[in-house]
Amino acid sequence: MPLEIELCPGRMIGGDNPCFVIAEIGQNHQGDIEIAKKMIKMAKCCGADCAKFQKSEIENRFNKKALCRPYTSKNSWGKTYGEHKHHLEFNHDQYRELKKYADELGIFLTASGMDGMAVDFLHELDVPFFKVASADAGNYPYLVNTAKKGRPMVVSSGMQSMDTMRQVYKTLKQHNTNFTILQCTSAYPLDPEDVNLRVITEYQKEFPDIPIGYSGHETGISISIAAVALGAKVLERHVTLDKTWKGSDHGASLEPAELKELICNIRLIERALGSSLKRMLPCEKSCHDKLGKSVVAKVNIPKGTTLTLEMLTVKVAEPMGVSGKDIYELVGKTVTKDLEEDQTILPDAVDEYGKKDAC
Repeated sequence: MPLEIELCPGRMIGGDNPCFVIAEIGQNHQGDIEIAKKMIKMAKCCGADCAKFQKSEIENRFNKKALCRPYTSKNSWGKTYGEHKHHLEFNHDQYRELKKYADELGIFLTASGMDGMAVDFLHELDVPFFKVASADAGNYPYLVNTAKKGRPMVVSSGMQSMDTMRQVYKTLKQHNTNFTILQCTSAYPLDPEDVNLRVITEYQKEFPDIPIGYSGHETGISISIAAVALGAKVLERHVTLDKTWKGSDHGASLEPAELKELICNIRLIERALGSSLKRMLPCEKSCHDKLGKSVVAKVNIPKGTTLTLEMLTVKVAEPMGVSGKDIYELVGKTVTKDLEEDQTILPDAVDEYGKKDAC
C-alpha cells in the first residue's frame, strides 16, 4: 500500500483515503479577481478539495527577450508576451485576498510556484502544499530549494522521461519525504492516444512508497475517472466558467457541470473499488438461496454404495444440500442411506463428508 502523506492539514492522501481533487484555475480567471473568486466558489460547490492558481514573479521567470517578444495570438492580452503575462498575474495583496476568501469558504488554496521567488511568496502565504509544474520537474536547484521549505509537494511530470523522474524522486527524497508525482502529458487539449495512463502503474512500481496521481488536459471526464480506477490518489483538472473565453487552457478545461459530474463519478468509483478480498457477500445471499447449486443423485443410490462421479450431477435443488463446488469431495465416500434419483444429497447422507484425511 502506498505511503500516506498529509497533503493539507487534516487531509491525508494515499492508502485508502479518497482521491484528492485539485481544480486548476491557473490563469483562466482572465486577470479578474472577481472571476477568480467565482471560480474558487465553483470549485468548492462542485466538491473539489483544492483551488489552484499559477503564481509567477514575471521578471524572475522570464528573461527580457522573452518578455519583449511580440505576442499576436488570438489569446493575447497584450502586444508583447510580457504585457500578456502581466495582465494575467495577480499581485501579492490580491493573492492574500484570494487565500482569505478560500479559507472563509472552507476550501484549500495553493498555486504552482513558477519560479523561486514565487515559491518564496507562496511559502509566506502559508499554502498547504507546493505544486511543481511540469516545466520545473527537471529543474533540480528549484526542486531542492522548494523541498527544503518543508511543505508537502505535488510534482507534475509532463515533458519528462522516466530517467528524469527517477532523479526527481531521489532528489526530493533527500530533502522532503512528503510528495506525490502525477502522470501528465503537456498538451492542450490532449488526445487520448497521448494520455498514457499506464504510466500511473509504472510509477506505482518505481515509487511504491509515495502516492501517485494524474494531471489531465484531455477533454471530457472519462479518462480522469479511469485514472482514479487505476489508483490515482491526486487528480488535477483545469476548470473554467466558459470554454469559449479567450485563453489556450479553456478548451482543455471543465465547466462547472462537468467538474461536478467528474467528482460524483470519482466518489462512486471509490465505493465500487471496495475490497480486494473475494468472498460471498451478504448482499448475494438471496441470489445464492435462489440459484445456488447443489449435488443431486443422478441415479438411485442404495445405502452403503461408494460414490463415483458418474452417480452425481449438479442442479438447483430443493432443499439445498452439498454445494456443487464440492462434488469431487464426495467421490470415494460411502452413502449412509438410500438416495433416489434426482434427490438432493445432504451432508449427513455421506459418511466422512467434510472431514479432512488424517496426516
